[in-house]
Amino acid sequence: MAPLTNDGKDYLVVATTRPETMLGDTGVAVNPKDPRYKSLIGQFIQLPLLGRLIPIFSDDYAAMDKGTGCVKITPAHDFNDYEVGQRQKLPMINILTTNADIRETAECVNSDGSDNSDIDGTLPEKYRGMERFAARREIVSDFDALGLLESVQENDMTVPYGDRGGVVIEPLLTNQWYVDAKALAGPAIAAVEDGRIKFVPQQYENMYFSWMRNIQDWCISRQLWWGHQIPAWYDTAGKAYVGYSEDAVREKYNLDDITLTQDQDVLDTWFSSALWTFGTQGWPEQTERLKIFHPTDVLVTGFDIIFFWVARMVMMSMHLIKDKNGQPEVPFKTVYVTGLIRDEQGQKMSKSKGNVLDPLDMIDGINLETLLEKRTGNMMQPQQAAKIASRTRKQFPEGIEPHGSDALRFTLCALTSTGRDINWDMKRLEGYRNFCNKIWNASRYVLMNAENQDCGQDHSTDYQLTLADRWIISRLQVAEKDVTVAINGYRFDLAAQALYDFVWNEYCDWYLELSKPVLWDENGDPTLQKGTRRTLVRVLEAILRLAHPMLPFITEEIWQNIAPLAGIQLNPDGDTIMLQPFPVADSSQMDADADADIEWVKNVIVGVRNVRGEMNISPAKALPIYMARGDATDKRRLEQNRQFVSKLASLESITWLDDPADAPLCATTLTGDLEILVPMAGLIDVAAELVRLDREINKIDLELNKLRGKLSNAKFADNAPAEVVAKERLKLAEFEGSLAQLQDKRCTIAELA
Repeated sequence: MAPLTNDGKDYLVVATTRPETMLGDTGVAVNPKDPRYKSLIGQFIQLPLLGRLIPIFSDDYAAMDKGTGCVKITPAHDFNDYEVGQRQKLPMINILTTNADIRETAECVNSDGSDNSDIDGTLPEKYRGMERFAARREIVSDFDALGLLESVQENDMTVPYGDRGGVVIEPLLTNQWYVDAKALAGPAIAAVEDGRIKFVPQQYENMYFSWMRNIQDWCISRQLWWGHQIPAWYDTAGKAYVGYSEDAVREKYNLDDITLTQDQDVLDTWFSSALWTFGTQGWPEQTERLKIFHPTDVLVTGFDIIFFWVARMVMMSMHLIKDKNGQPEVPFKTVYVTGLIRDEQGQKMSKSKGNVLDPLDMIDGINLETLLEKRTGNMMQPQQAAKIASRTRKQFPEGIEPHGSDALRFTLCALTSTGRDINWDMKRLEGYRNFCNKIWNASRYVLMNAENQDCGQDHSTDYQLTLADRWIISRLQVAEKDVTVAINGYRFDLAAQALYDFVWNEYCDWYLELSKPVLWDENGDPTLQKGTRRTLVRVLEAILRLAHPMLPFITEEIWQNIAPLAGIQLNPDGDTIMLQPFPVADSSQMDADADADIEWVKNVIVGVRNVRGEMNISPAKALPIYMARGDATDKRRLEQNRQFVSKLASLESITWLDDPADAPLCATTLTGDLEILVPMAGLIDVAAELVRLDREINKIDLELNKLRGKLSNAKFADNAPAEVVAKERLKLAEFEGSLAQLQDKRCTIAELA
């Protein structure tokens, strides 16, 4: 309770969670709309324990429905109270030392920071030097003794604690250095608005604008042990002088005979960091490095420091660095914002949760015992350590195997969707380690067949390309285009996927196999063999350059051996793949005919392999097969690619039939209209074949029902483009034909059961 000094009510009731700060109160706020206190606005009230008169004033900060509606204001020890004090021009009284003890004498200043000599800074002797919490208890006791304590109530509070000392952080009025951030923000906002600086993903511009357009003065001084010491010097009267050095200050202000002391504070870390783009290049000197490397192209950062670092670098660079035309220079042209890496459950990684994965452990490997010690060694609570140990044993029962830095790097690329957090997946890491092994083994195969051989290193032209050679060269152009487009768009996940699909699914799984019938044919055409060796080497060399940004180490190692075979003359003093040009797609080498023909070959081979799998026929057993119902294109493709099909499908013979009825009892698979018939005599389980045919019939029947429903829908038939409707009708006819063939075949086999 605080006694009034006028007639009427005897007191006002105010609430506080920090009674000791009443020693520094300079006013009481009430809401201007509160009818209970309108008559008191402009009057004064006596501050208990000190007897100082403080004003009662109106301010929207006081909420009518909270407590009594009266709020004590201590501008020197509360952030919100400080704002109220600035609006009301209240004096500020600092009652605490930097150790949070009650001062011997309070520091009194006006709202503009100037000294206030009108207020008596004397504090009650009883509290002087007392620790804040001890003073709190004494003040509450004294209020009670004076009959001024209305009640003591429990109150749930959220108070900040220091992360190192573990004690409550106390707001304290101090002298600090500030920068007028609004003046700096204007050009920095314009640079993003007009596109000189772009954010990827673009939505992070909103975070940037939100902070910059509501920016406040920037406090740039810090009371830390390390950092750039503030370049300000004070004379014995406390007057400040700013300059590059003490000598510069003395010369500028003619202070030869005056004692100067440098400010003990250091610059805010983010202020020093804001100078990074130019301070590291020799600024303020106009060095060659500054001319070459400022501005830079791309800054990679996390979204959580856009306003801490990115915005401040833009502001400082544009304020201090000017281009040749005297215009503010941006520090970078693109800000690429990454997501955060979380664990498999999407939780943020932290030591207290024990879910942190050290990249070095994933690269080099770590046994379970060492991993447990690493994760639980700093746990203060045994129960917490036991929980983390249990989770770790379950997740990594044998520790973490080594995966290599390339696999880790590629995994990060593959999981990086723009701006989204990454839920880390160890299975993906294992998969991409296998991908690295795949490239390594592919290179061994290439070297085994190309070393000490004529691969066209001399750029001679006496070679021929097989269909497979033309196809893989064509597919390489597509991969180069897809990877380049993805990287230029900062879609590293799409770049990794395009590279993975080409290397694993096309180059390794198909082309290397298609090269074997050519290279291992003792009676083969030497010019075709040279063409295949040349293609093997040159496509692999291009793959290595394409993959190098994502797989730098393995590609460098392999390239040193592959490059000479590809006709690249290495410098005796040392060459590196890093300095080679990045692959550029050549549309003239795209071959649609080769793509279509190889797709046919793949479908035939896969069809035969599927029949083998379903019929449990050994892959080593050479089979005779029949083909029927195909057209002239199917016949041409068979004759031109018989060697590929026979070798990769492990076939004894391929016979073309004008009438499939001429074939013995066979298992059937289709590629388009072409029937591929695998004789079943002595190889097939009739019951199993009926089950397989029923499955195929049901599958086609399902597709037929979908198409019939679609075409019978008047909205689709009447409104869709004519060519789309025609295409759907053609698909319907093809499915009906395939269904009829399978049903006929089922009837034939069923009669044998």
